[in-house]
Amino acid sequence: MSIHLNPYLSFRGEARAALEFYHSVFGGDLILNRYDSIPGMMGDGDEGSKIMHGQLDTPDGLTIMAADMPASMADQPGTPNVGGSACIWGEDDDRIRGLWEGLSDGADIQVPFEQAPWGDTFGDLRDRFGVSWMFSLADGDGAADGASAAA
Repeated sequence: MSIHLNPYLSFRGEARAALEFYHSVFGGDLILNRYDSIPGMMGDGDEGSKIMHGQLDTPDGLTIMAADMPASMADQPGTPNVGGSACIWGEDDDRIRGLWEGLSDGADIQVPFEQAPWGDTFGDLRDRFGVSWMFSLADGDGAADGASAAA
């Protein structure tokens, strides 16, 4: 069992270009999922081609994740123009749930830690210091190791 920590970068329509650039610099495996690749996900009409989740896994073990923020979230209080979150993910149920509980103390829960449409357990919170954290607990079949369908 393992646990990971990596940046999760937010963009306004530039996620594909940014991840393709990082791929050219770092090498590795790049996976891009568009909003229209998973039914029921956020994104209005013409946002289907934007990146819902992109992941670059480099040969030296680094992981960079990124997504385009849907327009429906752009004007919510506390939403950055471009920014990031720490993302903790893996299959260690006890450890990941323990970290979620610890960081939840005094936090603003953005998305409750519960089963997501793609099968993993997912949650999003802003801790008492204003840092955004995303958690993803694999559903046991390996689906949480990032995106599964290329755009």
